[in-house]
Amino acid sequence: MRKLRVAAVQLRSGVEPAANRAAAIPLLREAAAAGARLIATPECTTLLDRDKARMLTNVAPEKDDPEIGAWGRLAQELGVWLLLGSGSVAAGNGKVFNRSFLFSDTGKIAARYDKINLFDVELGGGESYRESATFEGGAKAVLAEGPMGAKIGLSICYDLRFAPLYNAYAQAGAEIITVPAAFTVPTGQAHWETLLRARAIESLCYVIAPAQGGVHEDGRSTYGHSMIIDPWGKVLAQLDHDAPGFIVADLDLDAVGAARGKIPSWRGGREFTGP
Repeated sequence: MRKLRVAAVQLRSGVEPAANRAAAIPLLREAAAAGARLIATPECTTLLDRDKARMLTNVAPEKDDPEIGAWGRLAQELGVWLLLGSGSVAAGNGKVFNRSFLFSDTGKIAARYDKINLFDVELGGGESYRESATFEGGAKAVLAEGPMGAKIGLSICYDLRFAPLYNAYAQAGAEIITVPAAFTVPTGQAHWETLLRARAIESLCYVIAPAQGGVHEDGRSTYGHSMIIDPWGKVLAQLDHDAPGFIVADLDLDAVGAARGKIPSWRGGREFTGP
């Protein structure tokens, strides 16, 4: 059996990238000491700031961003595969890519993924978000090979609501799907666990969902409640709060194939027309 211990780290990131990394390091060290070989952090790990002008002063193109190299060195130092849930990377057009980085245990970048679906919503009660005003959306799904040859499909937060992305990963052979997130409190309370379990069941994949939680420096509140879910929809580990912390779970990667052998819906259904 291919057994892989993984961890999801919950953070409360603010507006200073170096300070955010410093706050994450103790949790990453604890997760590594607990035996995790793959550790994932949330969306907006390096920078969570709704003030676009201020945000743009703290971002750079990937090749010029010292934080990317620092996170790679951290993966190498800890000897773990590290998913930086997302960092903010200048797109060169006055906007920013919301980009996941998967670092190998040598500190090299094994994969990058730019968030495809941008959070443009009106939640009511004066709470609205217009990510497309700040962020440049990605256009490519990314399937990476991680520790023990695990096939990992990358996604970020609002992507969770778009099932075809996860079905595509399943059909491409994904065994793990990562969903680093910064869910709002109202949508988190209503939909976070339900959507995560649905995506795990539909794709018959493990889902690792590290989250931002609590009240942030920029005034935004996020839901927390990081989770790790198995291909049958069972919650293997979760945090029941929005404070920084981490969870660990042991994944049996061979269980993905076993689950798919029972229910082949992940292959897609029959074509149809209408309505």
